[in-house]
Amino acid sequence: MTNIKKIRPSETVNVNRDRLNALYSEMDPVAAEDMVCRAMEELALRMSHCDRLYRADKLDELHKSSKSMIAIADQIGMEGMARVASDVSECAAAGDRTALAATLSRLLRTGEGSLSAIWDLQDITI
Repeated sequence: MTNIKKIRPSETVNVNRDRLNALYSEMDPVAAEDMVCRAMEELALRMSHCDRLYRADKLDELHKSSKSMIAIADQIGMEGMARVASDVSECAAAGDRTALAATLSRLLRTGEGSLSAIWDLQDITI
């Protein structure tokens, strides 16, 4: 067993720029920027909260917390993150701990990547 491979999962992150453009065109740019920043902060807090709930084996609360992330992520163009949050919610509701461990890990990776992508886009005029 000298040949050990480490698996480093990574996620492809896509941000729906059309959704962000629509958001900025519907609102005052300063208000849109503020809303996007608040949504990003809320998603980061909820990701951390979901991780704590998982570690505490509070699946009912994890189901609700991950489900609450879906609309926020969709609102700012994080469609992939919204899909994975939905998967986490379904796994928690079903009590499928194996699938939950995998999907929650994926949510944390996808979330981090999505938040970074949105942050990077803030330097670009939308």
